[in-house]
Amino acid sequence: MKNKTSFAAITMILATVASVFSQDFDQTNYDALEYRLVGPFRGGRSAAVTGVPNQPNLFYFGATGGGVWKTENGGRAWENISDGFFGGSIGAITVAKSDPNVIYVGGGEQTIRGNVSSGYGIWKSVDAGKTWQSMGLNQSRHVPRIAVHPTNSDVVFAGVLGDVYKPTADRGLYKSTDGGKNWRKVLFANDQSGVVDLMMDPSNPRIMYASTWRVQRTPYSLSSGGDGSALWKSTDSGETWSKISSNDGFPSGTLGIIGVTVSPVNNQRVWAMVENKDKGGLYKSENGGETWSLVNSDRSLRQRAWYYTRLYADTQDINTVYVLNVRYHKSTDGGKTFKANNAPHGDHHDLWIAPEDPKRMIMGDDGGAQVTYDGGETWSTYYNQPTAQFYRVTTDNHFPYRIYAAQQDNSTIRIAHRTNGYSIGEDDWESTAGGESAHIAVDPQDNDIVYGGSYDGFLTRINHKKGTARAINVWPDNPMGAGAEAMKYRFQWNFPIVFSKHNPNRLYTFSQHVHVTENEGQSWEVISPDLTRNDPDKLKSSGGPITQDNTSVEYYCTIFAADESPLVEGLLWVGSDDGLVHLSKDGGKNWENVTPKGMPEWMMINSIEPSHFDAGTCYIAGTKYKTGDFAPYLYKTTDYGKTWKKITNGIAAEHFTRVLREDPKQKGLLYAGTETGMYVSFDDGKVWKPFQLNLPIVPITDLAVKDNNLVVATQGRSLWIIDDLTLLHQLYDVSDASTHLFQPKPTYRMRGGGRNGSLTSGANHPNGVITYFNLSEFSEDDKISLSYMTQQGDTIQSYNTKDKKKNLKVNKGANQFVWDMTFDGAETLPGMILWWSSLDGPQAVPGRYQVSLNVNGKVQNQSFDIIRDPRTESTQEGMEAQFNFITDVNKTVDAAHQSIKKIRSFNKQLESFQKQYKDNDEVGDLVAKAKTIVENLSEIEKALYQTKNRSNQDPLNFPIKLTNKLGHLNSLVGMGDFPPTAQDIMVKDELSAQIHAQLDTFNKLLSDDIKAFNEAFNKAGLNYLFVEK
Repeated sequence: MKNKTSFAAITMILATVASVFSQDFDQTNYDALEYRLVGPFRGGRSAAVTGVPNQPNLFYFGATGGGVWKTENGGRAWENISDGFFGGSIGAITVAKSDPNVIYVGGGEQTIRGNVSSGYGIWKSVDAGKTWQSMGLNQSRHVPRIAVHPTNSDVVFAGVLGDVYKPTADRGLYKSTDGGKNWRKVLFANDQSGVVDLMMDPSNPRIMYASTWRVQRTPYSLSSGGDGSALWKSTDSGETWSKISSNDGFPSGTLGIIGVTVSPVNNQRVWAMVENKDKGGLYKSENGGETWSLVNSDRSLRQRAWYYTRLYADTQDINTVYVLNVRYHKSTDGGKTFKANNAPHGDHHDLWIAPEDPKRMIMGDDGGAQVTYDGGETWSTYYNQPTAQFYRVTTDNHFPYRIYAAQQDNSTIRIAHRTNGYSIGEDDWESTAGGESAHIAVDPQDNDIVYGGSYDGFLTRINHKKGTARAINVWPDNPMGAGAEAMKYRFQWNFPIVFSKHNPNRLYTFSQHVHVTENEGQSWEVISPDLTRNDPDKLKSSGGPITQDNTSVEYYCTIFAADESPLVEGLLWVGSDDGLVHLSKDGGKNWENVTPKGMPEWMMINSIEPSHFDAGTCYIAGTKYKTGDFAPYLYKTTDYGKTWKKITNGIAAEHFTRVLREDPKQKGLLYAGTETGMYVSFDDGKVWKPFQLNLPIVPITDLAVKDNNLVVATQGRSLWIIDDLTLLHQLYDVSDASTHLFQPKPTYRMRGGGRNGSLTSGANHPNGVITYFNLSEFSEDDKISLSYMTQQGDTIQSYNTKDKKKNLKVNKGANQFVWDMTFDGAETLPGMILWWSSLDGPQAVPGRYQVSLNVNGKVQNQSFDIIRDPRTESTQEGMEAQFNFITDVNKTVDAAHQSIKKIRSFNKQLESFQKQYKDNDEVGDLVAKAKTIVENLSEIEKALYQTKNRSNQDPLNFPIKLTNKLGHLNSLVGMGDFPPTAQDIMVKDELSAQIHAQLDTFNKLLSDDIKAFNEAFNKAGLNYLFVEK
């Protein structure tokens, strides 16, 4: 690999130091690395769904962080169709009625909760999602609705809510008449109010309704309603608009969010769900919005209005209407009364009803998308969507280690990072401590004791082994519904919980203070003053001016990130969500404000990373996106916070940064997670490079480095892992971009295996030796081989570019190959049918091995270790005995099958001879001899292998024979790591003796009967047949 930065080294020591901070590796050196989707397959929030008329199994949904998904089997499986083009938060999906191949997508959901992500403008597909093209409105941020003309797919409207953090003119309703190539703004309320709902009259596309909503989020508040919130109507295809929320019967005073729908049965019937302090509720018009009447003010229809407030008219019944909220509500009497229902998850956000069959629907909710064909009696599952949104991530010390994370709108989980199976499914994860917003901390001394947080300071201790749970809140005074000013201790929605790196009994958690316990939460000690700005103006109730909303998401002036140095006990770094950084060098007795000078005020310190190499070095990641600033902010200090340096060179302007982690094994190697993906720095932050590889475009919320793995938590695409960071470590020792073989990481000898591409379960870790090598050049004429050998140099397996059976597929640049750690097995037969039998070779026993890369005769070697599964009950001697047993079994089976192949070849020729000379009396004796030989050879084959088998279950009808029985012992003994039992050995010896007896008979036939036949054949001067031994 090429080191683009050249430097002179005076001494070896200086060269080593310089190499750490002067590296700039091209991605071609490491792009064989892959992110592996671990899961879970448990859906995250969706606020955009649609189906296609008259195509009953075809549906789409947009994930609020995870891109666009498609099913062609009614929700039994979903496949992402936006990867490779765009991703992130999706607010709207619309399929053109005139051409279902035309799809428009708007980025950015309207469910603007505290962790909301913005989108990337408008995207269009003309081939049902196979390919996509950006259609502009890149600064729209949030597009809740798109409407397409029913007969002309080039006429399209985009309802743009806009930037929810600051005033901007980039909001309102936009119209395009050329398929999105150009846009005109046709409705604009003001620079703080954008379009939140949009409805094209199903029976007259010239008539349209739109609602605008004044809404703003800050780091400490949510405001819903005010000047600009209104309902509008157009009768000229969106060219001009009139405000109909001032019409008779509509509520007066301050308006908030408004949802609107029109009956396809009678377009004069219009419903509106209105957020209003005194007269909020469901309104109905019978004259296209000229006058209104309140038909239902039930608060369950309009609670937490900013998060819901959508309604849908039935496509065939004028009196049936649906209102979405925590539950979805259905009325069949024009809205007077409602029946509450739940889709499989709850917290419902979008609904599509098939025009031709109103019982066929798709629902978008906090669990993803679900499909019904019976009007909601039954729904498809959301446990097939890897779109979970996670906050923080950590791991334990179990083997295989487990990943812990809190899923938004669901529970916390702990999930195995690899398994003994071939995928990672529901059986491989479970809920754990805390709630949807938790930080999680695992007891360093007991992997089954887990601490997890949730909103309002809720903190639990779970003992998985004993099945017990205990609440250990620092201050168990529930503040729900009140602002932060009512709290003694301000615990944020996502408050940190960390164990000391040095004292396994010491657990920290954080409000505006630092709290510590050494008795598992039985009591807590405050060890700091208020380490925030404690600004009273930012500690008030959130949600006005109509509806208050306090869940601790907006609790401000809190400690948001903290950690202890891995090098020095009691060296604590703490960062607040209002932009302060503090340091204690004595376990909390004294604190120093070390906030970076020049860092913008009110920065949310989202992660803190004390260095693994130098006690005075620390990294922080900050965000200001909730003030409308989407820039990345990363800082580094090397002098305990006295001075800081901003280190964001190379990160895109709006890829704001949530997390930075240092590789604990390689100084200078840093990983950063941003709102739009991954970055890597090889020079301690001087320069950053995209590290996206195969990872989809998705917000990265947290990272963890464990056992040379990189664990990635996303907000919309579940959990991912890079399985081998040692490749990056080794780049520092490679001087240029020449052909190079990297040393494989130590590989566990364990069961299970990787299988990518499942639509219903996570991918498992590859079961084998992951081998990386780079080729500086490659042409089809090159002969390249990769060989695995014993430490003594004996070849175990070899793969090359010219061998069709053991083919090595390569390309110029970085390559990956996985050796499955097995030796050669026994010979197979064409069409062979066996019952519970293995012909596979044995697995390599733990020890040191070699791999060799040969490129046109130039050879490179690396050694590597295969290590035992820590859970195994077997010994090294036991695994060696297993290896020898299977090797011996396969040797016998192989000899038998090789003989059967010869038998079949002999018999084919002898039968042809009989057929050709059956009427020739001169060779009658020879024909008879041929028949006898065929019969004798066939008896040997029948003893070795069941020749009557033609289908997989024929062995239930025709008894299995000797090689099948011996191969069965291979299956039994190869199940684990154990040596063969005494009876395994006895049965093997018995079966092997019977096989060898048959082979002896075969060899005697070769030496006697076939030899005599050949001599007679040749003596007769026949020129048709020659039988070889």
